[in-house]
Amino acid sequence: MHYEGTIIRPPSEADSVLLQVTVGCSHNKCTFCGTYKGERFRIKDDATIDADIRYAAGNLSFLHRVFLVDGDALIIPQDRLVRIMRRIREEMPWIRRVGLYGNAKSILRKTPEQLAELRELGLGIVYQGLESGDEQVLREINKGVSLDRMIQSARRVREAGIKLSVMAILGLAGRERSLVHARATGEALTAMDPNYVGVLTLMVLPNTELYARIQRGEFELLSSREMLEELREILRHTTMTRGLFFANHASNYLPLKVRMPGEKERALKTIDDALQGGIHLRPEWMRGL
Repeated sequence: MHYEGTIIRPPSEADSVLLQVTVGCSHNKCTFCGTYKGERFRIKDDATIDADIRYAAGNLSFLHRVFLVDGDALIIPQDRLVRIMRRIREEMPWIRRVGLYGNAKSILRKTPEQLAELRELGLGIVYQGLESGDEQVLREINKGVSLDRMIQSARRVREAGIKLSVMAILGLAGRERSLVHARATGEALTAMDPNYVGVLTLMVLPNTELYARIQRGEFELLSSREMLEELREILRHTTMTRGLFFANHASNYLPLKVRMPGEKERALKTIDDALQGGIHLRPEWMRGL
């Protein structure tokens, strides 16, 4: 496989064929993210993608899912993305689902009909980074999109019959707007009503603008207890008609997997028990990206 640069994927795609169709991220301006710094975004050429599909078909037939990397494969123009999806289906007919990252801009550039076409070709899930439901935080992290468009794009994915997984980040507002961020994020997740929610904990990388803000004393990191309080507030304000609420990323202090809505109250009690010291948190040395 012809991999270039940093390759990332959601935890749930650990057992997927990782097919790199783009290099970098089409936005690449978020202040907290250092994954693709210095990497110019581009779509890989068809010959390289085709070679990787053939390699996967010949060597990875025990895997039944494909994940298209890097940061925003949905930004690929429709005709080229359709071609990739068709090649996957032709060479690997046993593949049950294709997944990818999609931001609000790339989702809204696709018409409902185009998303439906991708669904028919095997696109089964889109992972979208909300990060925060607080408009001020979205501006401060340079997300490049309003909350309203974030919600619009989420609904477009769902209406196309494609599963949606939405990510949010604990601690992203710092100490000053911590609970405002948490409440607004829960309300935004309710409006988006995804199939899955994935809550991560902020891990600051030295090559980011956010790291520089911390060094200048302009941003206060939260303690582990404050992160738990944010998690509780997000969950308390999140209403999902169905689906799973995860906080089991390696960065999190308290791993949670909550089937919504039935297990919500039990999960809130678990967080309360942890806040009262009845449950041990994941030690710092075990946390990571």
